[in-house]
Amino acid sequence: MSIIFTFLGIVFALLVAYIFSFNRKAIDIKKPMIMIVIQIVLVLFMMNTSIGLNLLTAMSTFFEGLMNISKEGIEFVFGDLQNKNGYNFFLNVLLPLVFISVLIGMLNYFKILPFLIKIIGWIINKITHMGQLESYIAISTSMLGQPEVYLTVKNIIPSLSKEKLYTIATSGMSAVSMAMLGSYMQMIDPKYVVTAVVLNIFSALIIASVINPYKNDNKELKAESEKNVKKTTFFQMIGESAIDGFRIAITVAIMLLAFISLMKGITIVFDLVGLDFKKLIGYIFAPIAFIMGIPWSEAIRAGSIMATKLITNEFVAMLDFQKIASSLSPKTQGIISVYLVSFANFGTVGIMVGAIKGIDSKQGNKVASFALRLLLGATLASIISASIIGLVL
Repeated sequence: MSIIFTFLGIVFALLVAYIFSFNRKAIDIKKPMIMIVIQIVLVLFMMNTSIGLNLLTAMSTFFEGLMNISKEGIEFVFGDLQNKNGYNFFLNVLLPLVFISVLIGMLNYFKILPFLIKIIGWIINKITHMGQLESYIAISTSMLGQPEVYLTVKNIIPSLSKEKLYTIATSGMSAVSMAMLGSYMQMIDPKYVVTAVVLNIFSALIIASVINPYKNDNKELKAESEKNVKKTTFFQMIGESAIDGFRIAITVAIMLLAFISLMKGITIVFDLVGLDFKKLIGYIFAPIAFIMGIPWSEAIRAGSIMATKLITNEFVAMLDFQKIASSLSPKTQGIISVYLVSFANFGTVGIMVGAIKGIDSKQGNKVASFALRLLLGATLASIISASIIGLVL
């Protein structure tokens, strides 16, 4: 049955992508098929082999260690405010972003991340033929996050076609940065976080190749071989990275304050007329949850979490998911966990448009013109990733 539902979930996502495609006649079916096969091989390797499981365990242990190291600084600065006998979301989940951001800054400073991105991007392009720029963005977004990733190619963004803009923006919304992984692992099973990151790289390119098919050329990325990177000293980089990490933590905290309060307010209004808002939006996504492989008895609750992510963000959805996860089957927990690890929500669309517009106003307007189709594409990418993990659960 798992194979059937995986197939149904993938076909559903591809069919919706086909319906909303910019150019159906130009779709090269070989590209998405090759990438789907790669995803299946990867998920079988990661989840069904001792080597794969050991790698997932090692990654989980690594990020758990980073979170523990970050607590040294948090305890020193905030002392008793940490509430060791309780749980403080900002201190325990968000503030470690500062330390992880510094580590990423160091990897960038010593050219380790750029080297890895270039090599992995080259390999993906050779296999998928999606283009050098597209493959670069798919990998680098998973490591650097957005909107930061677009600054690394800011010199070529003004010259990109609408088609290429859609593809790189879809990758940006479907991926999550390394800086966020430790925080996510505090809320959902780490092995699903790592697996989702890998699957989403390909899922975004799969959907983009159907919604937005075009013939690739690699001129743009070659033209960006010499980037105008601002030179900073090592300790300047440490300071800037720390500030960037703290800025992300504060931004997420503010968004959570707004969205959780808003959801509570909406729920109260619906309660006044005798309706359960979360259950209501759960009904909307329940058929999709069922197609992905979630039992119908759990599809409404799962659908509610999926809808919450789309309306608010992944953090709000993960917090809600934590409350009901123990009452769900292991298969449902795995599918929903993978689905939640992406930036596919309404708020990210605004961030995406703003990031591109900050580099080039005209290109930002182009992204705004296909904003809803961009959100659709990123959501369909999450559905593909979640459907594929169901194959091994």
